Amino acid sequence: MLLLLPPPLPWEWEPGREAALVCDSPITCQDEWFAPRPQEGGDLPALSSITWENKCCGRCPALPLWPGEAERGRAACGTMKMHFSIPVSEQLLEKFGGRYVLYSVYLEGFLFCKVRYSQLHHWNDQLRRIFGSTVPAFPPKFYLAMTKSMADERRSQLEQYLQSVTVDPSITNSDVFISFFRKLQQDTFKIQTQRASLDVYLADGRNVRLDIQTSDTAERVLEVVSYKMGLSRELIGYFSLFFIQDHSNGVLSVVKKVAEFELPYVSLQSMKESDCTIGIRKWYMDPSLDNMLMDCRASVNLLYMQALQEIEKNWVKPTDGQLQKLELLQKAANKMKFLELVQEVQHYGYIQLDPCTCDYPEVGCSAAVHIGNNEISCCIKLPSNQTKEVSFKINRVRCWQVTFLGAITQPKDQGHEQTLELRFEYNDSDSWRWIVFYTKQAFLLSSCLKKIISEQLMKATKGDKEMQIEMPESLKSKKSSVQQSQIAHSGFIPRKRILVRPNKEDGVFEKIREEDL
Repeated sequence: MLLLLPPPLPWEWEPGREAALVCDSPITCQDEWFAPRPQEGGDLPALSSITWENKCCGRCPALPLWPGEAERGRAACGTMKMHFSIPVSEQLLEKFGGRYVLYSVYLEGFLFCKVRYSQLHHWNDQLRRIFGSTVPAFPPKFYLAMTKSMADERRSQLEQYLQSVTVDPSITNSDVFISFFRKLQQDTFKIQTQRASLDVYLADGRNVRLDIQTSDTAERVLEVVSYKMGLSRELIGYFSLFFIQDHSNGVLSVVKKVAEFELPYVSLQSMKESDCTIGIRKWYMDPSLDNMLMDCRASVNLLYMQALQEIEKNWVKPTDGQLQKLELLQKAANKMKFLELVQEVQHYGYIQLDPCTCDYPEVGCSAAVHIGNNEISCCIKLPSNQTKEVSFKINRVRCWQVTFLGAITQPKDQGHEQTLELRFEYNDSDSWRWIVFYTKQAFLLSSCLKKIISEQLMKATKGDKEMQIEMPESLKSKKSSVQQSQIAHSGFIPRKRILVRPNKEDGVFEKIREEDL
């Protein structure tokens, strides 16, 4: 599977009616979307790769911004496609004859559910009755015998359809979306709706036991555990559920974030072989956002426990002096001062990946990777056994992609863990180059990149609103003239497009009739 972001260039902004284009959203929108004028010698980008917007209605499925644009008063649509993929399909026999194709849908690199074309087709009809033309086009039926190449094309089209559907939050938050995937996930893993107990683990190793329904979504489970802990409802969005591995050697691994519409109980049963638990952790990449949570005792406790865990697991790197002060504050049970000081520690608030390999600065290097606070921080060990500290700044990343390097096996075999790579195009010393990380946590790394970018937009937009409120009336005209004179930008937020690299070993047969599907 290839997750590809169209690579925008550092365009020069040219305000003016000549740059105005009609919004290409499937939603009816009369607002204007502005195309950047390329620098001399460049080509005008296609509509699908436009990176600026102006006065969007707020219902459009997110043509994103360059970070500088939000500072100039433009609204930010932060929606991004989910990591859906369909790398595997298989031909099965009906009970009373006939054949059909069953598609394995993966979310964040793990098997999520299995579905037939006819089920997706019926679901698409339901979506269209509710949301009309906002729903992306559904792959058409084939009325002739379907060859293997046609089957591969359909699989790719279905994958792109699922990704496109998830762009619109009004769809992903709807009952028709959630109930469809709830049933698919339960049917795939043969788990009926019934009462059950679910343990959600805190960073200090304690667990909160919940009485839930097996069909409860992660959003619902997070609300229940937050209520039991006394976490303010307004702060729930700063936290999320994760699948965690706490290895016997003391290493802590974050496997994946649980999607809001995912069924944690069902997913946990499907990942038993991975020996995972469900944990609650903060879900933001900017450590300064801790300050938003200091007025709630429950959120302070969660941050404090996670900070202690990250120190214990060597995720963060305090100096000897910092460690001594932190230990004194811990003994004094001064959580507020502890959290204030720990923000100064290297890698605090970052997510640490398991050891992986990379091709920077040369092929065959091993890397310890931390991501957070607008950077990918790496301690790279060269083949010569020398080490090198490298920081890849997010605003110098032009695009990134996640690729399946081999066939995906079923979860119980766990053969898919070593088959992923994430590569990003990086401006290194004024030249662009691709940098590759081979890691089973490629999707987690990609999710963190998306989170960093969305936080940059939110921060820039919030800063602009505050500036508008505080600015005297006499200066507003000056602000307008400054906006028109700004022309240079760096960094970007690209629109994502996900494509499939067909797997030749896939279980799709040479000829399948439409009526068999």
